[in-house]
Amino acid sequence: MMRLLIIRLSSIGDIIFTSAAIRCAKEQIPGVEIHFLTKKSLKAVTEANPYIDHFHYHDNNLAATIASLKAANIDMVIDLHHNFRTFRIKKALGVTTYTYKKLSLQKWILTRFGINLLPDTHIVERSLDPLKILGVQNDGKGMDYFVPANVSLKANDIPTSHQAGYIALVIGASYATKRMPVEQLQQLCSLIPVPIILIGGKEDQPSGEEVANTDPIKIYNGCGKFNLHESALLVKGARMVISNDTGFLHVACAFHKKTIAIWGATTPLLQVGPYYAASDLQNGQEMYFNAMVPNLPCQPCSKYGTKKCPQGHFACMKKHDLHFIAQKAMQYYQ
Repeated sequence: MMRLLIIRLSSIGDIIFTSAAIRCAKEQIPGVEIHFLTKKSLKAVTEANPYIDHFHYHDNNLAATIASLKAANIDMVIDLHHNFRTFRIKKALGVTTYTYKKLSLQKWILTRFGINLLPDTHIVERSLDPLKILGVQNDGKGMDYFVPANVSLKANDIPTSHQAGYIALVIGASYATKRMPVEQLQQLCSLIPVPIILIGGKEDQPSGEEVANTDPIKIYNGCGKFNLHESALLVKGARMVISNDTGFLHVACAFHKKTIAIWGATTPLLQVGPYYAASDLQNGQEMYFNAMVPNLPCQPCSKYGTKKCPQGHFACMKKHDLHFIAQKAMQYYQ
């Protein structure tokens, strides 16, 4: 029996990107025992994943993490994070390792000079590359997100006005330049004639209130009221999803929801956009739309996002065609 350690320390979206590699490895390598290492703070993202046999969590104590992994008698490492910390882990374990190529130079050239040298291959598929040596292939089933069986939404968690159908609008993101400003969110919601649930963390609650207060009947502010899994269930229950470049965009894809991705400082050219199962895209089915402001020479300015617009104008978010986004949302809602 092979004990295979797969490493992806962060973040929510990036961990979801690895889900295809985890599933394919488990299903295609005979008798394999899958071990997964991630940050303890992100335990919830994979805790219900049935393809993982053993979980390991890093909590800023590298020595303790290495000791735990040594005790597990790992046979091989698939490193899907590829930084100095994972280098130290691999060196300490002293076993055969295969590592994901981050293509950091190509990403820097794209964000610095606007020259795209990246392969036209989504990060989900590139995450499978280190497993090819073991005969693992992409099964075309897309990404996974699993909610624990003991997690559910209560009947009164969703307003009565929204129970016949709603759009999930994800307003949060890790960096300010990946978040659509409140004024644009208010305008977008005013153009959508159906119920909307806002999704985000506690840090997004004040912005959510500003948006919801423009039409409290139509717009329900769910920001900060639900944990990760409960928010995922709200996404799963939506007719369609509008999202910034953030983890819940990929949760929506894993649940086979039609999505509109709102791009600001980042870009789908980084190969981190919506990704679906092959069956979702059969017969030319349109599952997603990447909403971007056209002809902006300063976009993308970052591969992760920044605290504020380097140019000061934030045109990549403020100049979105909100009427078109609303029309596309209603097309997907039907």
